[in-house]
Amino acid sequence: MKKSNGLIALIVTILATAGLGFLAFVGTGNGGSINNIKQGLDLAGGVSITYEVKGEADPSIEDMSDTVYKLQQRVEHYSTEAQVYQEGSNRISIEIPGEYDAEAVLAELGKPGSLYFIIEKDDEGNDNYAYGYSMDEAGNLVNADYYLNKDIETLMNEGSIILVGTDVKSANAGSQTDSLTGNSKYVVQLSLTPEGTEKFAQATKKAHENGWTIGIYYDGKFISVPRVDDEITSGDAIISGNFEYSDAEKLASNIRIGGLKLVLEELSSNVVGAQLGSKAISTSILAGLIGLACIILFMLIVYRIPGVAATISLVVYTVLTVLFLDFFKITLTLPGIAGIILSIGMAVDANVIIFSRIREELATGKTVKSSIDNGFKKALSAIIDGNVTTLIAAIVLMIMGSGSVKGFAQTLTLGIILSMFTALVICRLVLKSLFAIGCTSEKMYGVAKEKKSIKFISKKPVFFVISLAVIVSGLVFMFVKGLNLSLEFAGGTSFNVTFPQEYSLEEIDNTIKPAVAEVIGSNNIQASKVKDSSAVSIKTIGLTPEKTTEVIEMLQNQFGVTEGIEHQFISATISNEMSRDAIVAVIVAAILMMLYIWLRFRDLRFATSSVLALVHDVLVVLAFYVFSRIAIGSTFIACMLTIIGYSINATIVIFDRIRENMKIMGKKADLAEVANKSITQTLTRSIYTSLTTFVSVLFLYILGVPAIQDFALPLIVGIICGGYSSVCIAGALWYVMKKHIGGKKAAK
Repeated sequence: MKKSNGLIALIVTILATAGLGFLAFVGTGNGGSINNIKQGLDLAGGVSITYEVKGEADPSIEDMSDTVYKLQQRVEHYSTEAQVYQEGSNRISIEIPGEYDAEAVLAELGKPGSLYFIIEKDDEGNDNYAYGYSMDEAGNLVNADYYLNKDIETLMNEGSIILVGTDVKSANAGSQTDSLTGNSKYVVQLSLTPEGTEKFAQATKKAHENGWTIGIYYDGKFISVPRVDDEITSGDAIISGNFEYSDAEKLASNIRIGGLKLVLEELSSNVVGAQLGSKAISTSILAGLIGLACIILFMLIVYRIPGVAATISLVVYTVLTVLFLDFFKITLTLPGIAGIILSIGMAVDANVIIFSRIREELATGKTVKSSIDNGFKKALSAIIDGNVTTLIAAIVLMIMGSGSVKGFAQTLTLGIILSMFTALVICRLVLKSLFAIGCTSEKMYGVAKEKKSIKFISKKPVFFVISLAVIVSGLVFMFVKGLNLSLEFAGGTSFNVTFPQEYSLEEIDNTIKPAVAEVIGSNNIQASKVKDSSAVSIKTIGLTPEKTTEVIEMLQNQFGVTEGIEHQFISATISNEMSRDAIVAVIVAAILMMLYIWLRFRDLRFATSSVLALVHDVLVVLAFYVFSRIAIGSTFIACMLTIIGYSINATIVIFDRIRENMKIMGKKADLAEVANKSITQTLTRSIYTSLTTFVSVLFLYILGVPAIQDFALPLIVGIICGGYSSVCIAGALWYVMKKHIGGKKAAK
């Protein structure tokens, strides 16, 4: 690159970054993107709607659980962080972050009612006009505002109802290419249960043979009457018509919510404030800025000119993250912040890998220009493998997970892609530009010094014993004491209280919650206030009738509450189905990560040892939760997923170096020496990456409110554990497997 081109590239990069930064943090009109990022209930509050089961005072546990789960899937249309949980025996509450117009949400969500698929024919089996509706030539319903002149029971008895809502597994808006015109059109894609598939196949065969339609009847009226063009046996069907996307989505939404086992009616709706308060947001932003400043200062001091390139690329990363969080309307919560923290660590990690390689190249006597080129080239495989492995997990979690798991996966996916872009494109461009304008001295880049290999492998018995001791003691303690499950997992008791005066959330945190905690003997409490009201919802662990009475009396005596205090049982916001989704997603992600590592390294022992190292980290952090008695809630899932992503990335870097050294040192090389040398060569990277990520989370812990501290502390433990397992456990596991499973004998 010529000097003039380097100067131009540098100036353009800085100006572009400044312009994007203005849009991200200042903006025009509605303010910067940072002010428009959707925030979760914990950070910004939203709409709260309570439904009651219609006509049933005591529905079955199974029906309530199924309804909660399906409603959770429905409201994720608004936000992946929406919460649905059971109240009492026959009520269901929905909390949707970032929405503040309860009436608009109710209008769009609709009244969850019964859904039926009905073959449209008259008593003689004649076509289409028995119930007083009309259709156009394309088979689209012209007038949907009429009602059946036969009731559902009669239709069910005569066999006209072929499917009910529970036979529908999923319904989504999508697009399809018209086979005749080649144009894309919006459709509704249906997927049926096995039972529904069998019934639908029989019905569509009969309807197609007789020229009948199948009407979709929801909440007292037909919402669509599609023509049947052929027998459908696969269980997957398409509803087409002259749809705009909003029409297709509304129809799909009605089918999804009409598939509930129970019919619900609205009981109440209001707007609730943030669960953590404005202080949580301001302290998190401050902690992020301080952490970023410390990382930048560290990179400048340690890496000099490359540190300047890293600084610019990190600033670009930060700006792009803010812009894309707004652009993709990703809901930001504490789990989302975890995803961003992890991706910042990975962005720094990529830079550290590159700069370390550049220094190693300089140590061999190569020129600065050649060292820069070779440094990026040799670092590429480790960066790609580490990021792609984590990206696989993020995509699986985004597709298969639900709730906060999906929200975490979205921010992590975005962060991984942006971190790779800024490290491999922006950092490279800036570094080459700096070289072109005159930063050519070796002293500006640093030269790696020869390091004597540390004998990590010989210490493997010590490492294994320490890890086993922590894991086993944690499991034993968990068996004896159990886990401290939060309200998200265990449910509890809800108090709806109208105070004689309006309290801010900070005042609630400092006065009301401690008073309740003293009565119930637990800090596992959540509180949210109704907007522009003195009403507060207080959620605690499950209480006995005696403890419930004590809480009510305390609120009356200590805070002067005179109005009636409503209290009732609430279910977990993370249902068994959601937990199952998360577990299945993590298992699938682990399998796919293992397959990727196996394919890339062509050795199953690399893949197996990396996954075992992940299991080690999860169990160690779980032991910390058990010993510290920090409540396990939605942030626990995010914490574990963050640690998995962080740990696998660090392990891949070491394995990449082992793979390289095995080629250099030859087949006869001592395996222990290969492992020791590789771990030693990447040790600086392991320490630096752990340190920079640790600093980011440390300030989050120091400055954060209690809820954020309970989230940050296990992350700190996980970062330390992830660094330890990559350096001391993963390589040792690979060595043991290589030695004893299909490998040759190796000296210690």
